[in-house]
Amino acid sequence: MTPDKTRHENHKLEKRLCREVGRAIVDYNMIEEGDRVMVCLSGGKDSYAMLDILQKLQARAPISFELIVVNLDQKQPGFPADILPAYLTKLGVKFHIENQDTYSIVKRVIPEGKTMCSLCSRLRRGILYRVASELGATKIALGHHRDDILQTLLLNMFFGGKLKSMPPKLVSDNGQHVVIRPMAYVAETDLTRWAEIREFPIIPCTLCGSQENLQRKQVGNMLREWDTKFPGRLDSMFASLQNVVPSHLMDRGLHPFQALRATGEANEDGDKAFDDEPMPLSGMSPHRAATPTWLEENDEPTPGNEAPTRSVIPIAAH
Repeated sequence: MTPDKTRHENHKLEKRLCREVGRAIVDYNMIEEGDRVMVCLSGGKDSYAMLDILQKLQARAPISFELIVVNLDQKQPGFPADILPAYLTKLGVKFHIENQDTYSIVKRVIPEGKTMCSLCSRLRRGILYRVASELGATKIALGHHRDDILQTLLLNMFFGGKLKSMPPKLVSDNGQHVVIRPMAYVAETDLTRWAEIREFPIIPCTLCGSQENLQRKQVGNMLREWDTKFPGRLDSMFASLQNVVPSHLMDRGLHPFQALRATGEANEDGDKAFDDEPMPLSGMSPHRAATPTWLEENDEPTPGNEAPTRSVIPIAAH
């Protein structure tokens, strides 16, 4: 591929990422005027990309909002504690490193060979909620993408007996925090490519080898195989999460099955089970908002891979 062709393809990818993140933000009203968004940065490709794209949107959005980056250093053996502060300092964003040795707690409490995911997740979530309150954050942004959402959907179906996934936006159990997933519409393959283009200093994930992670990996491999063999299948699966028909499921809490009676009046839900409905366009939802004009701006390609240099605004780490 020629250099000009490469630049063109990279620019197309950048526009697509910004458009998809922007659409998710608009569709679910994730970020509002005056918000202080706490961007959770783990050092993986997804959270790096989320920060990068949110910065691009922040520069041209019709509303004003603030970004503050937070990394939780859980003191896992071999974690390179210098990489993120150096990167964020060069980037010039406000950031906070929270030092909490949750790794030792989990190792002490959980018997060898047992899954650590549940306790580790609860500890991490509690710490991030506390930090969000201390920093005055109004939104907490997580880097989960479309494939994470589909994996969670299937994991809950296969192993939990629930029709449940990751919501794009939720309120914490205590009612004090709003959690958002701005990359809900973004495919993982696009994030992998963007991380290569931008040369993010990726910190490898030291997986615990638990059964939960093994199951997620297996489901992820299955989805990737489907996407290769049947292009568009993942888009269609994802669209189904936005096109729910409670009358054609089996949850009595969502639809009054027991009260159904023949009334002699037409019921638009009644005969759908016998119809061959036309397939919608892959990945499209009738509930998706129109693309805002500010997301369709024809910006110039991002020059090079260097992070922009700005004034350094670190926040003291605990």
